[in-house]
Amino acid sequence: MTQFLPPNLLALFAARDPIPYLPPAAKLPHEKKQKGYDGVGAFLNIFENPSETPPPTRVETREERIERRRRERAEQTAYKLEQEIALWDPSINTRATGDPFKTLFVARNYDTSESKLRREFEGYGPIKKIYLVFNKEDGKPRGYAFIEYEHERDMHSAYKHADGKKIDGKRVLVDVERARTVKGWLPRRLGRRRKSSRRILRSRRSLRM
Repeated sequence: MTQFLPPNLLALFAARDPIPYLPPAAKLPHEKKQKGYDGVGAFLNIFENPSETPPPTRVETREERIERRRRERAEQTAYKLEQEIALWDPSINTRATGDPFKTLFVARNYDTSESKLRREFEGYGPIKKIYLVFNKEDGKPRGYAFIEYEHERDMHSAYKHADGKKIDGKRVLVDVERARTVKGWLPRRLGRRRKSSRRILRSRRSLRM
């Protein structure tokens, strides 16, 4: 087909001139004279004596360092927890209610006041004392309270019927006081499992019915 093109277009398909030969800038690897290898026998007197070499220092790896720090924190936490358990004695709490068997634990809304709790729980019987728990450091409410009734039967009535009652937009959870009524019971901050005490199988002998 190209033979039918005009000369000006045929010039575009013309082959280029061959590349001129240039001698290499350096000798090829097989043309170079290789220097022979020498042994290391002449340098053996410079080496360390194995009997005088100190043992190598083992460096702690990143994984080992993380595991060691985790183990140290766990030991410190366990030791601190043991100390707090040894010092924890609910029977000497001066701010506790008078009779633990007449006391009801109430998990409440942070904004619920004492007067509102009294109004809601007086329907089960006369109330002797209400103690709202606050943070010792900043004075903010902890979200729970203790209500002591005049009669034990009123506390049991509130325990059976007030659980799940909606107060200030939040359903309250009620439970009997267990710190002074259940032997070996511990609060959550001292290692108790994170589940509701109402779900634990309770011994009727631990409560005076």
